[in-house]
Amino acid sequence: MTIVEQGSGPAADLIKETTTQTFVKDVIEESKRQPVLIDFWAPWCGPCRQLTPILEKAVRAAKGKVKLVKMNIDEHPAIPGQMGIQSIPAVIAFANGQPADGFMGAVPESQVTAFIDKLTAGMPGAGEPNIAEILKEAEAVLAEGDPAAAAQIYAEALAADATNIAALAGLAKCYVATGAIEQAKQTLAMVPESKRGDAAVKAVQASIDLAEQAKALGPVTELEQKVAANPLDHQARFDLATALNASGKRAEATDQLLEIVRRDRKWNEDGARKQLVQFFEAWGPTDEATVEGRKRLSTILFS
Repeated sequence: MTIVEQGSGPAADLIKETTTQTFVKDVIEESKRQPVLIDFWAPWCGPCRQLTPILEKAVRAAKGKVKLVKMNIDEHPAIPGQMGIQSIPAVIAFANGQPADGFMGAVPESQVTAFIDKLTAGMPGAGEPNIAEILKEAEAVLAEGDPAAAAQIYAEALAADATNIAALAGLAKCYVATGAIEQAKQTLAMVPESKRGDAAVKAVQASIDLAEQAKALGPVTELEQKVAANPLDHQARFDLATALNASGKRAEATDQLLEIVRRDRKWNEDGARKQLVQFFEAWGPTDEATVEGRKRLSTILFS
């Protein structure tokens, strides 16, 4: 029986034979990078001949999340002896340099697959992008003020998973930041109806709504002059807050809306407070302007 993996390339790297001398490198050290299954077998073992092809198939199907290393116990008895292997086939899974799990006997393919799935839960396969890491990088780049670069990273995540809600919302947020409102709307339209309540999606939708409101307004300087001329012109102050927010001046926008709440809470059916809440939703709960704005709003409302 030929059980050495034939060929070369990534598939061949997943399956190999080991010796007493190479066991530490092939199994212990390698398992610090991804889980390794060690298959203890012998040429005279009938159940081994049944299990080996099943193991190889399941390991290939895992696409690099796990490797298979085989050890002929007749030629290399020391390691199985030290590990207390008394009957074969025996499969031991190593992870982070230590035995993690195992099974004995020629089990069916479904059981081998379930064993590998449990062992590799949450791991990206070889060559598969780690979506969580990509999203984290995109968020960091966006937070640093480079929406164009962040958009490219979000697009990379979507190339791997076109339905990823966080990536869709992130990409739409980048478009809003660059003023590409139509593209932001088109991106959000790809979010299924059932996911529209997601916090990140709602935040971007709020940003889009606010950006569209701001489009219809005049320049900030004109609105500032209107408010200066008539401090009781709440509509002008409301418009000024919306325009200030659109130009990234969150603290100043908050000031204007809080001033309306302070002067006339009931104006426009509590419109100033509602607009402020929409600001908070668009900025996100952890944004400094949101945290500070909520504190100040509470002071006015409950004093």
